[in-house]
Amino acid sequence: MASASLLKTSPVLDKSEFVKGQALLLRQPSVAVVRCQPVAPSGVTVRASYADELVKTAKTIASPGRGILAMDESNATCGKRLASIGLENTEANRQAYRTLLVTAPGLGQYVSGAILFEETLYQSTVDGKKMVDVLVEQNIVPGIKVDKGLVPLAGSNNESWCQGLDGLASRSAAYYQQGARFAKWRTVVSIPNGPSALAVKEAAWGLARYAAISQDNGLVPIVEPEILLDGEHGIDRTFEVAQKVWAEVFFYLAENNVMFEGILLKPSMVTPGAECKERATPEQVADYTLKLLHRRIPPAVPGIMFLSGGQSEVEATLNLNAMNQSANPWHVSFSYARALQNTCLKTWGGRPENVQAAQETLLVRAKANSLAQLGKYTGEGESEEAKKGMFVKGYVY
Repeated sequence: MASASLLKTSPVLDKSEFVKGQALLLRQPSVAVVRCQPVAPSGVTVRASYADELVKTAKTIASPGRGILAMDESNATCGKRLASIGLENTEANRQAYRTLLVTAPGLGQYVSGAILFEETLYQSTVDGKKMVDVLVEQNIVPGIKVDKGLVPLAGSNNESWCQGLDGLASRSAAYYQQGARFAKWRTVVSIPNGPSALAVKEAAWGLARYAAISQDNGLVPIVEPEILLDGEHGIDRTFEVAQKVWAEVFFYLAENNVMFEGILLKPSMVTPGAECKERATPEQVADYTLKLLHRRIPPAVPGIMFLSGGQSEVEATLNLNAMNQSANPWHVSFSYARALQNTCLKTWGGRPENVQAAQETLLVRAKANSLAQLGKYTGEGESEEAKKGMFVKGYVY
């Protein structure tokens, strides 16, 4: 398939033409016009046939009052979730839980995209309908987790890097054929461990290569360098590190010719470390986080879909609501996993008779975050379960 650049460049002056032009200027008293031929830009480009679709997909996901349901836990992590309610980690149990999520009536009113694990992308519901088809019927865009997880980064301060670039192009093409329209790649930065310049550069470069490959195969990339909550540091230290990380990320995104209008970001909110004694109010979190966005994120990016990162369900919603009390150049929304599912999972408990109640609980959380995206969440009537923190030190999935 032919490729074409989406960015128009000014004509580039060839060296020989430049020399000729200087000679003319020296010989003639009048101003000479140097004529040069435009030079085609080089580098990785987005396939022309996908450009409009990428922008449309990103805008659909970043639509008012809606956000992303992150249900992309690996089979091992899904097993931990199931174990917490006394269920064995079998495909049948994973299928039953994921069916509960995607078939919740009216979910598409509050959720615009769902990130799936590879098993789920190719899976059917317990009633035999393809998960992807059920989501599309709900007006929810199917997405897919494409990274292969974190591994130790040699030469670093006990830090990690995200693997999965090998074979990503062919996998992305297959995911597109299966119905996925956006992708997700999560890498992490640890503040207690530095972060080292090596770890930051590795995170940024990996995200940029993934983003370019995803766009080239029709998938809107979610760019996610998570600043882990681990540590005793204050909110100012988080802000300092996040500035450095996002500067590096956008430098390499530009180096790889990633089209900013066709990406979504999944950043951490700027908060103190989970073990810091000084806690931040939603207003403080919003102030620091929005300051970071304005300093680092181009307005061309359509959506900022925050991760919850171990915050309680209510805390994540309150912080999101605070950020939407003023106008933003981006769609500021959510891409939550545990902060949408925790109470839902416990309400279900693996019992068929609890499916409806669990779905209603999911919709309550989804609606709360929908209101927060619109800046209209009040926090009234929240359960004690929804207020419990979910931070796990060194969290992996």
